Amino acid sequence: MAAELTHFIGGKHVKGTSGRFADVFWPMTGEVAARVPLASKAEIRAAVENARAAQPAWAAVNPQRRARVMTKFVDLLNRDMDKLADRLAREHGKVIPDAKGDIQRGLEVAEFATGIPHLLKGEYTEGAGPGIDVYSMRQPLGVVAGITPFNFPAMIPMWKFAPAIACGNAFILKPSERDPSVPLMLAELMLEAGLPPGILNVVNGDKEAVDAILDDEDIQAVGFVGSTPIAAYVYARGAASGKRVACFGGAKNHMIVMPDADLDQAADALIGAGYGSAGERCMAVSVAVPVGQKTADALVERLIPRIEGLKIGPSTSLDADMGPLVTRAHLDKVKGYVATGVKEGAKLKVDGRDFRMQGYEQGFYMGGCLFDEVTRDMRIYKEEIFGPVLSVVRARDYDEGLRLAMDHEYGNGVAIFTRDGDTARDFVAKVNIGMVGVNVPIPVPLAYYTFGGWKKSAFGDLNQHGPDSIRFYTRTKTVTSRWPSGVKEGAEFSIPVMK
Repeated sequence: MAAELTHFIGGKHVKGTSGRFADVFWPMTGEVAARVPLASKAEIRAAVENARAAQPAWAAVNPQRRARVMTKFVDLLNRDMDKLADRLAREHGKVIPDAKGDIQRGLEVAEFATGIPHLLKGEYTEGAGPGIDVYSMRQPLGVVAGITPFNFPAMIPMWKFAPAIACGNAFILKPSERDPSVPLMLAELMLEAGLPPGILNVVNGDKEAVDAILDDEDIQAVGFVGSTPIAAYVYARGAASGKRVACFGGAKNHMIVMPDADLDQAADALIGAGYGSAGERCMAVSVAVPVGQKTADALVERLIPRIEGLKIGPSTSLDADMGPLVTRAHLDKVKGYVATGVKEGAKLKVDGRDFRMQGYEQGFYMGGCLFDEVTRDMRIYKEEIFGPVLSVVRARDYDEGLRLAMDHEYGNGVAIFTRDGDTARDFVAKVNIGMVGVNVPIPVPLAYYTFGGWKKSAFGDLNQHGPDSIRFYTRTKTVTSRWPSGVKEGAEFSIPVMK
């Protein structure tokens, strides 16, 4: 019988009471590994009440001591890296080295949060007016929440809760029900690091839990990562209930390959960026845009043997290039997109749909797929596939390649491969995409910069991690002070001005 997972509320593992459960699979074998409870509105409310009761005392802890908890948490992540990576790989499907990268990228945001004493410093002006000083401070919002996706079950939860908690907030995490074990393990480590019970609560669930979070009047802010339709829904419903909301949605990331680029380097970059984690990344390159017929022919010629030679293995592999997809339903969806591309007239140069993993025949595997001569009116170009499928869209010249990226409704990431500095500089200046790589295929910023797309890839004014995360999880309070010795006698009826 499959194990039954729990929620984590008030510093304790709590059994679900809704009576509703979802299956959690091991993608490499196809077997059901566990059942996860799906929270009711009442269970979300119980977590919020725990958080609300614990938050004032945590906010009163000085920032340096809060930073020490984050420092200890980073130490514990390093201690348990292998255990966390093994569980993450088994539930998600990504292979062990990729799972460790998932954890490492989250760890780096926790490291950034250890600088919270500096990051929370306000401003001060002495003598702004006669006997008047003006200063500002950043204060926590109270109870905040994060709704995170299946594809990065360690990284994105940490992107959300690490800065939020360091700022003095209490946090409600609703992770994906597809791979919920690692978020629960992270909550245990935060408790071991010295975080008071109730400050980080993990509540598993589906749409019912999401709606309860969005409607709860005590939750002040919500961060979300997932598909664009759901991001738009979360943003609209959360904002309508008066919350601060930041939502990050889908992507269709282009990589422009100029005629002067090193084509072997570009091909290797496309293989890693397009097929790593079986393409289940919002920053995966899913569209290659070679400029010029000669460049396109040469690039496709290099891509085909690399894709056919991809090493596909079980999630626990240490040397495979990619593992299985997360569920059978998602596998079928990706295969359906490949069939659609063929029907639309794209040239399927490599077809990985029939791949079977020996010894793991029930796992959710497929090989890499490559389409050539894809056009902008095709569904496989317009929609996010989220699988190991790369589309080649040929551009006649640089301007057409630039327009392809700029005209697409998504604006998460983009890259250009070139040896020409003028071309790269022009591209960076003009392209309307949130994250840009120059000879870097996956331009995910480091933890002390902010991560976020443009257009329909993001909803809200602030990005994830970096300085924006501190702004998102705090309010600015500005104080204008004057002591009695500086106060003139008599009432003043005009608006105060500084003379």
